[in-house]
Amino acid sequence: MIGDILYEDNQVLVAVKPPNMLSQADRTGDPDILSVLKNYIKEKYHKPGNVYLGLVHRLDRPVGGLMVFARTSKAAARLDAQLREHDIGRQYLCVVTGDVPDEFTLTDYLIHDEIKNREVVCEADEKGGKMAVLHGRCIDRRNGTALCAIRLETGRKHQIRAQMSNIGAPLWGDNRYGKGIPGQQIALWGYKLAFRHPTQNELMTFHSLPDGGIWDTYADLLTIPEDTDIPKERPALVLREEVVQKLEEFDKFKPIKQDDLL
Repeated sequence: MIGDILYEDNQVLVAVKPPNMLSQADRTGDPDILSVLKNYIKEKYHKPGNVYLGLVHRLDRPVGGLMVFARTSKAAARLDAQLREHDIGRQYLCVVTGDVPDEFTLTDYLIHDEIKNREVVCEADEKGGKMAVLHGRCIDRRNGTALCAIRLETGRKHQIRAQMSNIGAPLWGDNRYGKGIPGQQIALWGYKLAFRHPTQNELMTFHSLPDGGIWDTYADLLTIPEDTDIPKERPALVLREEVVQKLEEFDKFKPIKQDDLL
């Protein structure tokens, strides 16, 4: 099993991680996308011995969407620097239950609760608490749910799940932070990824859209109508025009740098 590979050259590889696949191997021994892609490179290019592929960032196991991997140590170092400086743009689509504003910014401190085995909001001065900032925009509301775009300023564990649950709008299907039923697929997807190529310094932007399950509630917004004249080869125009406009406006929000959070 392998996710769609959207781009590859001798420095980077961009792929879609399927939901319920690990980002990298753990003690469960279950399949992980890093190992799968290493095997793909080994077979495609007939590489002997171990294959290098650097994990730049992660997605939680139940979350699907875009990931970038480094094919050289130089690329890994430069992409890691972009990540630390908040220069890698990662945006998500999610379906939540509960009310959300049209636009919102959430600033919390998160700490791991060992008893509940999840991240919880704590006071700013609590030992071990880490600042978590995200921006959101509601795209549409249907049947007691809301389709939202989320942009992260920080990359805390389970950040979107914990912060949205804290405002009374947990992700659909999330039985850890909400009221999902075991076996339901959490409605969180990494739909946009932007970074500068580590050697060419070219801004690269990729899009991927979810489907099936609760996403079908918004299927008319997440697909191109058959009679559209929107060029399908333009990756930024993979949504209906009214949704594209909302997301492009959302992109114009100025990112917060780490110095502004201190």
